[in-house]
Amino acid sequence: MTFRNRLQYFLVKRLQISNKKALELITLGECWVAGKQVFENVEIQAFQEIVWKEEILREEKKLHYIAFYKPVGIETTLNQTIPDNLQAILPFEEKLFPVGRLDKASEGLLLLTNDGRLFDKTLRKEHQTEKEYIVTVDKPITESFILQMSSGITIMGQTTLPCSVEALDEHTFSIILVQGLNRQIRRMCYKLDYEVLSLKRIRIDQIHLGDLQPNEYREVGKLIGEL
Repeated sequence: MTFRNRLQYFLVKRLQISNKKALELITLGECWVAGKQVFENVEIQAFQEIVWKEEILREEKKLHYIAFYKPVGIETTLNQTIPDNLQAILPFEEKLFPVGRLDKASEGLLLLTNDGRLFDKTLRKEHQTEKEYIVTVDKPITESFILQMSSGITIMGQTTLPCSVEALDEHTFSIILVQGLNRQIRRMCYKLDYEVLSLKRIRIDQIHLGDLQPNEYREVGKLIGEL
């Protein structure tokens, strides 16, 4: 936690006052954070309403959490100078950011949000957030392939963590990862002399792609607290 995340810092910048004066306003109980009167230099979140006396210094920001079906051929970037960028197909007025990535040739579930707290919480390996994929490859799947994929394969100088892999039919398998290495599944398959023909992410933790079709979306705010 840094000083920049504290109410005192916000008051200094917003009211153009000294650190001493800002702390005085707080200890006198003149400030409210998210509707609650505070008397200490508390941590504040970017979406919370801040009130000094009866003046609203910052309005509450509505947080959005969206499950979006990214189609094949779209880059997971909001940089509009890059061809086929995600921003060009999103139908939202407010700018929402993708949590994690799917490479251009892959499709399926992306989480979109304006809540900056969600990024690290979802994607850092120690949180063990499960991500499930359905993958089709160019050759029949063998028991050896399943065993090696699930046990871990060395790619980019490191061995992937053990994961759950299950054959669904002769050429299709499901895989559940808790890592997010660059093009991880494609690289793992390549090491075993398999080529990925299609790759779809169908789940991130408790959030499922469900019956969404490419470019469709739905709100998933009630599930975010479980991530």
